[in-house]
Amino acid sequence: MRTTFFRLAFVVSLGIGMLMWGIASDFAVAQAQEANAVMIKNFMFSPMSLTVKAGSTVTWKNLDGEPHAVVNDAGLFHSGPLDQNDTFQFKFDKPGVYKVFCGIHPYMKATITVN
Repeated sequence: MRTTFFRLAFVVSLGIGMLMWGIASDFAVAQAQEANAVMIKNFMFSPMSLTVKAGSTVTWKNLDGEPHAVVNDAGLFHSGPLDQNDTFQFKFDKPGVYKVFCGIHPYMKATITVN
């Protein structure tokens, strides 16, 4: 009986440890994010809102195993499908607010504000 209890406690502790390690790994990736970079992960843009200076280039990187496409709602740019680890860049020359969505999953949305 005690052996079963200790095995169960070990398995639960191991599972919690692995979960915490996974969360910490994702946090480290988010912290290491480059300036003017938007990550596509878990069917979301991260960050969902980014402010840059005019003349800045924004880079989107798809970290999902599914393809995504970066599209401006005014038709200014369209990346085409991005597979896992593919990137797309766009240089924002003019100030304004640019709405972005995924051309494959239109519920994925973000905003780029250019000052």
